[in-house]
Amino acid sequence: MPDINTNLAATQKASRTLVNLDEEKINKVLLDLADHLLTETDGILAENRKDLDKMDESDPKYDRLKLTKERLEGIASDIRNVANLDYPVGRVLEEKTLENGLKLSKITVPLGVIGIIYEARPNVTFDVFSLCFKSGNACVLKGGSDAHSSNTKIVQLIQSVLKKHELDENIIYLAPSEREAVKDILSANDYIDVIIPRGSQNLISFVRENATIPVIETGAGIVHTYLANSGDFEKAKAIILNAKTRRPSVCNALDTLLYDEEQIYTLYDLLKPLEEKKVELYVDPPTYSELEGKYDDALLNRESDESRGREFLSLKMSIYMMPTVVEAVDFINRFGSGHSEAIISEDESEIEYFLNNVDAACVYANTSTAFTDGAQFGMGAEIGISTQKLHARGPMALNELTSYKWIVRGEGQVRE
Repeated sequence: MPDINTNLAATQKASRTLVNLDEEKINKVLLDLADHLLTETDGILAENRKDLDKMDESDPKYDRLKLTKERLEGIASDIRNVANLDYPVGRVLEEKTLENGLKLSKITVPLGVIGIIYEARPNVTFDVFSLCFKSGNACVLKGGSDAHSSNTKIVQLIQSVLKKHELDENIIYLAPSEREAVKDILSANDYIDVIIPRGSQNLISFVRENATIPVIETGAGIVHTYLANSGDFEKAKAIILNAKTRRPSVCNALDTLLYDEEQIYTLYDLLKPLEEKKVELYVDPPTYSELEGKYDDALLNRESDESRGREFLSLKMSIYMMPTVVEAVDFINRFGSGHSEAIISEDESEIEYFLNNVDAACVYANTSTAFTDGAQFGMGAEIGISTQKLHARGPMALNELTSYKWIVRGEGQVRE
């Protein structure tokens, strides 16, 4: 395995050149990258196919790993969106003049070198670079071995565009895919300013427990939707279907449906579209009694210890009856991961209780949790969904990749 520290030192050095780039130059590079991405589509897909051929299609990570012409077009569009966003560096957050005449300015600055440890999601490579570059940060990427061919091709493409614009290609560094590289990165305090893990709860926990560098957690998405007694049937039917089946392998997909006991009589009709999509259910006793003999027996299971607080990442879902919104909120706060939670209700007081009392980064009323996404939030793209409460929470994009510093201007003042 090559000497990682030598490469990390080169990336840190490259990061210090970014502060001298103007916004026009940064945008020009990003727009050029979007164009090159589309001209290199066939080559990227060929490398992606090498990775896909090594993975079982039934693996929940398969869909995350897969790139298509349409997905690459969407990524190119996201890169262009990032280029068109306001430049986040150098903004004045606060200004004041002290009684002694000192003039203070609080301005936004890049974090520096951002390390991203992620699993089989090669689209993250493009997202991370575009957001880091636009916000004046260099990036160190540690992708999983599952996506090694894809990531290598993508980073080579990015570096070729950087070289074309006479920029240091070390602004982005792809670490070796071997697992041993993770520990080296997590302890690279001299070269990396912050680590952001993206992936399973096991990966996130490992990074949090072993890193000596500050960590911003992008936690697992254990996502609930609560259908209240007043919830509109047609809204609920569309929302639940979309949240569960649009892309079941992503972190904002629905994992657990909670419902008011009065809704039990509508339950099968509500779930029929899921049955057609072959969604497997894990349900509590009253729900099982209601669905037995109606919902496909091969897809209906009794609840288990593992069905509560579980991120399925597949066409599987758990269901529990909840007598009140208070109990639903208590259930979510106990078993959720602080990612995305939703209520379907026509009762404003009930909605307000849910929105105010659920402890999560994104809380929804009468809409799908599938919208938890930086691009959907108008951020251009995202570097992850933060579930912690320090520095950033929810979709993280340009503003969340900056810190600030104080500029103090004087005229010879000394402190007594």
